[in-house]
Amino acid sequence: MEAADYEVLSVREQLFHERVRECIISTLLFATLYIFCHIVLTRFKKPAEFRTVDDEDATVNKIVLELCTFTLAVALGAVLLLPFSILSNEVLLSLPRNYYIQWLNGSLIHGLWNLVFLFSNLSLIFLMPFAYFFTESEGFAGSRKTSGSTTSPTSTPASPSLESCCSWLLEDLEEQLYCSAFEEAALTRRICNATSCWLPLDMELLHRQILALQTQRVLLEKRRKASAWQRNLGYPLAMLCLLVLTGLSVLIVAIHILELLIDEAAMPCGMQGASLGQVSFSKLGSFGAVIQVVLIFYLMVSSVVGFYSSPLFRGLRPRWHDTAMTQIIGNCVCLLVLSSALPVFARTLGLTHFDLLGDFGRFNWLGNFYIVFLYNAAFAGLTTLSLVKTFTAAVRAELIRAFGLDRLPLPVSGFPRASRKTQHQ
Repeated sequence: MEAADYEVLSVREQLFHERVRECIISTLLFATLYIFCHIVLTRFKKPAEFRTVDDEDATVNKIVLELCTFTLAVALGAVLLLPFSILSNEVLLSLPRNYYIQWLNGSLIHGLWNLVFLFSNLSLIFLMPFAYFFTESEGFAGSRKTSGSTTSPTSTPASPSLESCCSWLLEDLEEQLYCSAFEEAALTRRICNATSCWLPLDMELLHRQILALQTQRVLLEKRRKASAWQRNLGYPLAMLCLLVLTGLSVLIVAIHILELLIDEAAMPCGMQGASLGQVSFSKLGSFGAVIQVVLIFYLMVSSVVGFYSSPLFRGLRPRWHDTAMTQIIGNCVCLLVLSSALPVFARTLGLTHFDLLGDFGRFNWLGNFYIVFLYNAAFAGLTTLSLVKTFTAAVRAELIRAFGLDRLPLPVSGFPRASRKTQHQ
């Protein structure tokens, strides 16, 4: 063989080894996510559904749990996809010739984006519908009661739910404990006097409600017994972090709106070739990349909190060791929808300038200026309104309660005039 043949063979061997290395890394990453999601789901599933006498029910239950684990792992991978890509680019910029990070390249990142997009569609279109109808055909205990609450969302929350987090930090624990104890006592009386009721009672539902109230009361007791450091330093710092992150998100979106009006290059677009390690996607360098990652995670957490805080999907919340299989399916579908929309959501709002890879950047509406502009304007306007309304109202109420102004008698207009009229008579 000639020297040219040896060079061609060495290039092919190198490409083969790189492809094998990418497959091994992708498999290890997904296996790690899969094991973690399996541990999480086993903590929320009903143990009674996996202790059935019928072997067919147990087999179907295990199959559905594995499908839900796969879907939840894909959802978690979609959440980590954009932050992992941003940090990888900064690492390649900082250490361009390091031997130990040669496995981290644009081909690997591009392959991960394609796999997440493929598995997301596979889970939404085939796996989760199959798991739902497979479960309903077996008729598990509790599946008929929870099937109505497994509706998947048609859109993602458009703004961070600062209101839910703010209400959690500033709520009156004594009042919450009193209400919880009162509701628990009322349910206990209904269970004890079930024979005297005119209407038949669902005892299993009442017992589940009592268990939920007891769990809520225990959590409230733990929060009330928090140390002085947590009450005086921890909670105010958490509130300050929420305020800073929300304000920073609004500021970045407002700057992005101005960029959209001035420069056409600010429009979100897809990147066909993953050329990483050449230029930073933040004007602040590595520090700006870390801020982008923090904002992306905050956006996802806020979307999940806002989703489960809405009255329409509040009944879909998973419960510790008391979540039916159909309810687990519904939660996995909702989390997959939220997480799959996160890369496009963050890029459209201008929270990062990392261009979308693979099929994520092939949506036609990404090139429509009016849709992108209205989306950014709606986010900035609604988030600012929620921030001002929720934060100022909560702080004003706490200040009034702290200074004891809520116990002052309210003045009655016209009272002195009425008294003078009475004296004259």
